[in-house]
Amino acid sequence: MNKDLELWQFVAESLDNGDPVMLLVVAESSGSSPGRPGYKMAVDSNGNLIGSIGGGVMEVNLVEQSRALLSEPPALAGGQLVRPPQIAEQVHKKNSPHSSGMICSGRQTVIMKVLTPNEADRVAAIIDLLAHGERPLMIITPDVLAAGIPECPAERDPVFERSSKGNFTYSEVLGPQNDLYIIGGGHCSFALSELMSKLDFRITIFDDRPDLNTIEKNRFAHEIRIIESYENIGDLVTEGPDVYVVIMTIGYASDEIAIRSLVDKEIKYLGVLGSSAKMKILLKSLEKEGIDARLLSRIHTPIGLPINSHSPEEIAVSIAAEIISVKNA
Repeated sequence: MNKDLELWQFVAESLDNGDPVMLLVVAESSGSSPGRPGYKMAVDSNGNLIGSIGGGVMEVNLVEQSRALLSEPPALAGGQLVRPPQIAEQVHKKNSPHSSGMICSGRQTVIMKVLTPNEADRVAAIIDLLAHGERPLMIITPDVLAAGIPECPAERDPVFERSSKGNFTYSEVLGPQNDLYIIGGGHCSFALSELMSKLDFRITIFDDRPDLNTIEKNRFAHEIRIIESYENIGDLVTEGPDVYVVIMTIGYASDEIAIRSLVDKEIKYLGVLGSSAKMKILLKSLEKEGIDARLLSRIHTPIGLPINSHSPEEIAVSIAAEIISVKNA
């Protein structure tokens, strides 16, 4: 399950019980701050929590501060009881103003917004969108929590703007920020999808075998599509700087078909599972057919970091590590 969805379900459960929840969101950060924009945590009045804003003593302190704020009675403003949001400035340096208690250098700004049962419908709408594979745009201001599907593609990175009067607007696209397409649904695909489901990827698996056991039991991919053949797989894979593709079909021939259809796609990562000897022959054959050597050179193969992996689970770790290194380069 996607981390955003789990967090909002935690929030919804508390609100349904009539209890307020503190939503903590890292709005901006710099230097070696452990929390990055978009990191989120939710804390209830009993100290139950989910998510993380970076960990360490800084996080512990903000959790305790959240519990204290939740225990305070709301203020009266405009005839309504309200709990105004807090902006916590955290500086990770000893003996500095707003010191977080950490010494890793850097700083981060954390929005602390109390969500009450009055916002239960808005939280339910976020959950519904995420559960249906949507990527809603969430907006937080001192007065509003809102989310919906934007008419135009939204900026993927979180945006935080502050005015001189202390007002602010924070916006973020929720849900996985990256797309992982796995071509082939066998044992390595199953292991990889399980591992990557814990990271920031929306996972789609393609295979041409409808009765495959590892397809039937895969509950980690967001989408599984059974196709007639791999010849037009390129038409089913989107392009973009957040798109990652792994080819691990049943054999040499189907790998070659998939590569032909995908090699010229504008994507962040294209990797193919196979031995060094097999892939050397396959790539040389494709180059002789006239496929641009520059395009072929972008393929990551043998796939994964060289950790002497053997089992599907070990291979999945090596592939995941390589994808992360490309993503964060």
